Order: sequence, then structure tokens, then C-alpha cells
Amino acid sequence: MKDSKDLISNIQGQYARLSKGQKLIAQYILNNYDKVAFMTACKLGETVGVSESTVVRFANALGYSGYPKLQDALQELIKNKLTTVQRVEMARSEYSDDATILNKVLKSDIDNIRDTLEGIDKNAFKCAAESILKARKIYILGMRSSFTIAQYLGFYLDIILDNVHIVRMDMGDAFEQVVRMNEEDVLISISFPRYSRKSYQVAKYAKSKGAHIISITDSMFSPVASLSDNILLVKSNMASFVDSLVPALSVANALAISVGMKEKEDIKEYFNDLETIWKEYAVYEQKY
Repeated sequence: MKDSKDLISNIQGQYARLSKGQKLIAQYILNNYDKVAFMTACKLGETVGVSESTVVRFANALGYSGYPKLQDALQELIKNKLTTVQRVEMARSEYSDDATILNKVLKSDIDNIRDTLEGIDKNAFKCAAESILKARKIYILGMRSSFTIAQYLGFYLDIILDNVHIVRMDMGDAFEQVVRMNEEDVLISISFPRYSRKSYQVAKYAKSKGAHIISITDSMFSPVASLSDNILLVKSNMASFVDSLVPALSVANALAISVGMKEKEDIKEYFNDLETIWKEYAVYEQKY
């Protein structure tokens, strides 16, 4: 698959050699690439006035094995460029009623989890879990909606380990919380479009201090990926103005369980103590 950053220049460079029908597709993509990224080959052909097979041949002419690969490149291209308003406009025709919304969003989450499982680097996942266990201190960073994943992962890692710190914006500036970081520490950075500049800046600082960086992100081209020692790639196709963070939550869940299973004797004792406390102070409702 070609670098998505070169896609537009690739189309422009190939334009003169394309057939008449393929030129129509090229012109439409150059003017509407944000819409084409979420069109099927059939829908694109119908919109432009060419056959679905012409759309497939167009993708091949650009060097892609098929239309889905071209579509992936288009989605990669727009992830960090679309405004929230543009996302809502794009989704208007796709989400026509409540039942359609429910069906499309849940099906998209299922597809995202399946694609994440197929594509994630299993060795990077193993190394990430081992690095967390060996760390002097573990910092977990997620800005805006990604903070939900950071908080979830931090909650469970904090049960297993006693050296976990979730970087929070309501606890002062992020840099004040990581200033003592060193080469014995781990930073878990969770970053999805539109990528937070602060997340990248903190990861860059952590890198300068020699910390081991684990990123949970959607692309090798995401800003934080270039700084990471272990990259856990998560599929995160957008659904209107809301990004799918369901696969990221699943990966965070798997990471916490992986770490926990390596410390299972210690956490059994810890949970026994907690169960005593929960029962004594009636933390949970008792069944009658």
C-alpha cells in the first residue's frame, strides 16, 4: 500500500495515462476525497457514471491491490483534516433514521474490533505488557475522548500495580506530572484523530528523558507513533462526529489482563483483602 500522504500527488501524476472513465473518477476524488473515503466502489461508480469494474481498475492503476486499499489510504488522508462540522455533513445521508444508526454503528464497531485483531502486532503487545511490569513508574496519557481509555486502563493497572499515574488535566499541567520521568519509566500514550498536540508534546518529552513509550493509536502515521517503542495499532473508523474507541477499549482491557496474569499470585492476595473490605463496609448491594 502506498503512503496515503502521496495519494493526491499520485493521482495527479497518473492522470494523463488514465482512461476516460478513470479520469472522471480522479477528478471526483480530487474534489471530494472526504466523501469518497466512505463510499463503496459501487456507489462511487454510480455517482461518477462509470462501472464498478472501472473503479477497481482505477485503484489498480494507482498501485493498489484493490479498491479497499485505496479507500484505506483516503481515510488515512482525511482523519486529521476533517472538522466536526464536516463529519456531521458526511454522515447525514448515511444515518437516515434511528434504526439505521444503531445498525451501522454497532456493525462498524464489530468490524473495527475484527480488523484490529487481525492487524495488531502480537509481539509489540507482548513487549508492551513486559515493559509495564518492569517499569519503575507507569504514566498513562490520553487527551479529550482518549482520556476515557486512559482512565479505564489506569483503573485496572492500579489494582494490579502500585506505580501507576494517570496524567490528568484537572491535576495541573501535564508536564508538571511527568517532569521526574526517566529511562526506567513507561509512558502509555493513547492518541486518535484529531490528534492532540499536547499528547505528542508530552510523548516527545518522555522520549527525551529515555522513557519507554507504548502507543495505542490508529496509524503508523499518527504523530505519537514516530516516538514509540511499541505501537498497538487499533482500527478506528469514524462514525459521524464520534470516533469508534471500542477497539481501543478492548486492547486496553487485553493489556490489563495480560499484565494481571503475570502477577496473578499477588493480585489474588490483593483481591482477597478487597473482598473483606467491600463486605465489611457494604460497598456492593447484597443479594437477599
